[in-house]
Amino acid sequence: MNRRAVGIVFPSTPPCAVMNEKGNTMKLRIITGVAVAALAVALSGCTSPATQEPVDDDTSIETEAPETESMETDALLTTTDSDLGEIVVDADGMTVYMFDNDTQGGDSSSCEGACATNWPAVTADSDDPPVAEGIDGEIGTIEGVDGKTQVTLNGWPLYYFAGDEAPGDINGQGVNDVWWVLTPAGEKIGG
Repeated sequence: MNRRAVGIVFPSTPPCAVMNEKGNTMKLRIITGVAVAALAVALSGCTSPATQEPVDDDTSIETEAPETESMETDALLTTTDSDLGEIVVDADGMTVYMFDNDTQGGDSSSCEGACATNWPAVTADSDDPPVAEGIDGEIGTIEGVDGKTQVTLNGWPLYYFAGDEAPGDINGQGVNDVWWVLTPAGEKIGG
């Protein structure tokens, strides 16, 4: 194909390279910025959250998430004193939560996808209810969304909050008005 027509010479390099060579990089920078922003938005659903701002689905909160696999224990439940009163924690002192969107006494969890990333299930090694100390509510198990055995208390599936970094943290309390710590009887505190 002839690249000359009516005395106009078309460059053989791509238009963005010509703009760059001429010092006119504003358009190139805008296009690059938009592409980087679009990539960041697309990848944000695949990464660990970084802030404590609620997300749209009313099931999760974005936060700096510790490794959730290290949270899996034999699910021994016990209690500890907190600013909210006596609450249920696991054997390592990590606070456990219930989710209002679950059905009490149901046979499944309704927390999956991004919710399950921010609110990993409290799991047990077997279908037998785990040993508990100081717990008055009925302890049981269901099959969790990942196929593992999820622990229940008073019929509520139990979860950790990825934003709790240390034993006794209660950062998940009241998140989106659907996440609650529990009393030893298995009743939610708040809401």
